[in-house]
Amino acid sequence: MSLKVSIITSCYNREITIQSAIESVLSQDYPYIEYIIVDGASKDGSMSIINKYSDRIATIICEPDRGMYEAINKGIRVATGDIIGLLHSDDFFYAKDTISQIVAEYEKTNADLIYGNGLFVDFNNTSLIVRNWISGIYTKSKVRRGWLPLHPTVYIRRECFGKWGLYDESFKIAADSDFLVRYLYETNIKVAYLNEYIVRMRMGGLSTDRKRMKQKWREDFKLYRSHGFNPYWALGLKIASKIPQFIQAKFMNRRD
Repeated sequence: MSLKVSIITSCYNREITIQSAIESVLSQDYPYIEYIIVDGASKDGSMSIINKYSDRIATIICEPDRGMYEAINKGIRVATGDIIGLLHSDDFFYAKDTISQIVAEYEKTNADLIYGNGLFVDFNNTSLIVRNWISGIYTKSKVRRGWLPLHPTVYIRRECFGKWGLYDESFKIAADSDFLVRYLYETNIKVAYLNEYIVRMRMGGLSTDRKRMKQKWREDFKLYRSHGFNPYWALGLKIASKIPQFIQAKFMNRRD
């Protein structure tokens, strides 16, 4: 039986980018996709755009929430797929066969969690690469040193959420990091690395906005300490690991 993949998009006042995200999902060549959009009662034209595709979206939730992670948790609770992944409202898939590649990797490895690579791109010019994120091979020791895969490249079997929990909504920005540390460090789930690009992410999202970076660092410090890591060491190495990503992006743009 073919695996069904649930893709969740959380949205709030994203009329500029939500159509691109939706069409990115609907253009995937994999046929067994359940698409779920959770909108936090947007005040712009986001819902008008979303409703244009209502016949091709499995579930649309539109109601106030306390932030992105509450919206994601709502989506996970209603998802019925074997595999669950996220596509944020500012982002879009790298290729039309991205989900097919992920499913093929699940069938090959029988993993619980699969992750891949991603590109950060300019918000207005998405052909301009800002950061090249090659995740690399996972080990628990790397997680303790601040390494994590790029969150929107992560796909997880649905039953894992029942065993190890959803996103901690007390974190406003770093709930994704806390979630990944819990899954990759505190459990023994089977993990596989798909060495392919999964997503293009527009710079300027919730966790890439410079105005919010200090809050993210504070939350990262809190979560590393809560998991028993040396927060100074882990956070310092995490920040340092980003430098090559920017340098690689400059060379990639020159080649293009």
